Amino acid sequence: MTDDQLDLVDWSYFEKTRAELGGGFIRILGYFREDGTKSVAQIEAAMHEHNSVALVLPAHTLKGEARMFGAETLAEVAESIENVARSCIETRRFPDELIPEVVELRRLFSATVELFDKATNPLLTRAAPQGAFGRKSANQGFGRI
Repeated sequence: MTDDQLDLVDWSYFEKTRAELGGGFIRILGYFREDGTKSVAQIEAAMHEHNSVALVLPAHTLKGEARMFGAETLAEVAESIENVARSCIETRRFPDELIPEVVELRRLFSATVELFDKATNPLLTRAAPQGAFGRKSANQGFGRI
């Protein structure tokens, strides 16, 4: 995991949310995955259609859901898209300047979901040692000549 990936999620906030939601945490995290996938697709479609109005609601939704789980980087990009789109609606123009953010949004969402999966799926967190069978003894060389 790179430093950039570590910065994608505020893990203390993530764990606080996990504790508060208790048994419903995994179900609600699943909703985040489903809703987030739809929101990212709707934002991309709105950009292709040059529809500023259609950018606002999915960006707003993604922002709120990302913040709920501590995915602040994702939330900040979604908030930027939402705010620029709202401004463009008022000035009756299309926000072409959002293209880089919209492209980055999919990468951020995918990376964030991957980190959430690693944090919540015990099968992903238990990686077998490479090149070894079974567990490696910590004192493998101790007492040998």
